[in-house]
Amino acid sequence: MAEAEASRSLLALLNGVAQQLYYGKSEVTEEMLHGQLFPDMTREHFKAFYHKMRALLKSIATADMDHAQLEAFLTAQTRKQGAGGADPEQAAALARFWKIHRVRVRESLLSHSRWEPGLRGLSWRVDLQTAAGRGPLALMEMELGGSGGQDSQFVCVEMDEDKVHEVLKKMAEVQASIDAILQRT
Repeated sequence: MAEAEASRSLLALLNGVAQQLYYGKSEVTEEMLHGQLFPDMTREHFKAFYHKMRALLKSIATADMDHAQLEAFLTAQTRKQGAGGADPEQAAALARFWKIHRVRVRESLLSHSRWEPGLRGLSWRVDLQTAAGRGPLALMEMELGGSGGQDSQFVCVEMDEDKVHEVLKKMAEVQASIDAILQRT
């Protein structure tokens, strides 16, 4: 009976951590979780336990671990119990929690990683100027909008040849950065 209660409290703690980290529930605090779930635990012991569970959950969520990755990760954690790892009961609770919450946590992480408003469309053209002293002008129109069916806003940017080259150079730098990140993972 006590083991089942401990397991429920641990799952509730993980849910509370997820509420804080991924679901934007600022009213869920470390102190509240301590008082409601582990009132018999000393403040220092709970703080260490809370931060360990938080770090483990963040590691799992950041890597968006599938079942095999999670199993390997938790096995490694149980092998280093004394050095900040997890005991078998904690590992089992993390596995149960992740099985239930993986999709929702992933969706939360994705929604927080999007910029708003986002680029919905881009069109451009080059106009040749006949007036003396002006070369070709690039006109770029961007359609910006948020998620959830918000109305679009349109932004028009006029650039001369030098500005077009600057934009292309910056875009190449961004692409190189993305490629470097993808090669590391």
